[in-house]
Amino acid sequence: RYCMNQSLEGSGMTSRRTRLRMLERLRTQGIRNEALLEVMLNTPRHLFVETGFAERAYEDTALPIGQGQTISQPYAVARMTDLLLEHGKPENVLEVGTGCGYQTAVLASLVKKVNTVERILPLQQRAKDLLWSLKFRNIRFKHCDGGWGWPEYGPYDGILVSAAPTEIPDALLKQLAKGGVMIIPVGIGREQTLQRIVHESDGFTVENIESATFVPLLARLVQASGQRVTVLRLAPRCRTVPD
Repeated sequence: RYCMNQSLEGSGMTSRRTRLRMLERLRTQGIRNEALLEVMLNTPRHLFVETGFAERAYEDTALPIGQGQTISQPYAVARMTDLLLEHGKPENVLEVGTGCGYQTAVLASLVKKVNTVERILPLQQRAKDLLWSLKFRNIRFKHCDGGWGWPEYGPYDGILVSAAPTEIPDALLKQLAKGGVMIIPVGIGREQTLQRIVHESDGFTVENIESATFVPLLARLVQASGQRVTVLRLAPRCRTVPD
């Protein structure tokens, strides 16, 4: 059961003072985007975790949110969002992996429209209810496997993927607009690399950013519009920018 009745400001280990300490830590970790930092200060992360973990919400750690999933540590959320925004503010963003909705809230505070997909329906419904209660009205939700993305509202200026496929899904590359940016962890287990992919006029540029650890982006069968579909095909050839 989530902390729906907690105040937005929080108290004790969820207070503004605790959030300010989180911001100082993020600055020491290299986050310089002040608009992003302000959003993370004002987004009540403690409402997105289970009641028993609320007092740890602003620690630099991932926390369980049920269904075998986790909320990413604040640094991971800040870093991925910062990388997405470095090329300019995208208007239409696809998020793969709604989870508890915290990353969704951060994105929706910074861009015009967020389209978010999640394969675990109970997580998505919980996130949808919470985000609605927090007055977010610029988010669309879809229950589906993330590797398919959401072609209906593409192409996207930005795509942010919160789980790691073993290969970059072809379907996501096809939904990335020219000039668009995708932030995605790729790899298996602890051998993952956070990548930034830019759709250039002559193809895709892949930049290896840093090591990462995310839950896997699983290829599952989902019933959608009466059809069973699977995901994760090999991506088209990309060129890689050296580290």
